[in-house]
Amino acid sequence: MARIGRRPVGSGTREIILAAARDAFAARGFGGVTIRQIASTAAVDPALVHHYFGTKEQLFLTVLRSAVDADRILAQLLAGGVDTLGERIVAQFLRLWEGGAGANASALLRTAATADQIARLVREVLFPDVVDAVMSKCGLDPGEAPLRVALAVSQLSGLAFTRYLVGLEPLATAPADTVICTVGATLQRYLTGELPVPNR
Repeated sequence: MARIGRRPVGSGTREIILAAARDAFAARGFGGVTIRQIASTAAVDPALVHHYFGTKEQLFLTVLRSAVDADRILAQLLAGGVDTLGERIVAQFLRLWEGGAGANASALLRTAATADQIARLVREVLFPDVVDAVMSKCGLDPGEAPLRVALAVSQLSGLAFTRYLVGLEPLATAPADTVICTVGATLQRYLTGELPVPNR
């Protein structure tokens, strides 16, 4: 009888670990999962998880990136005019959180527990693949782009924290169209509106 034990290293091992991590994070949240638990589910040594993915946070970010279809999101963001870009960004953001972009993405996003974590997810996962193209479409001054992007990230991370994690009413149950219209207008101002000149 063959001995039951850890899975030998080989092709497909990384994908098996990734699948185990995706299920674990979606079911129990970032804080409820350990590298050792993921390794046990994948039948590998915990050191192998660290070898492929680094820290638990790096593994979580990799899992989330694999669940988000950045190419499709980018195509939809760039499909309309610049003057409604803010609303399209918010619409795509709501779809990610509410399952319209895939159950895995929605479940994984909801495992973030703090505003700092959400901001990092927005900054490192949801924005990097699309921000350059979006900024180019807006025709922004490169010197202003970093501030504009940071303002947009602050708005989206705050929206996620209050609507989905804290459940602050009436924002938590406000119709999507209302959120898209109101938050989208603020996002639009951050992206293409005039930036105030500091008093000297």
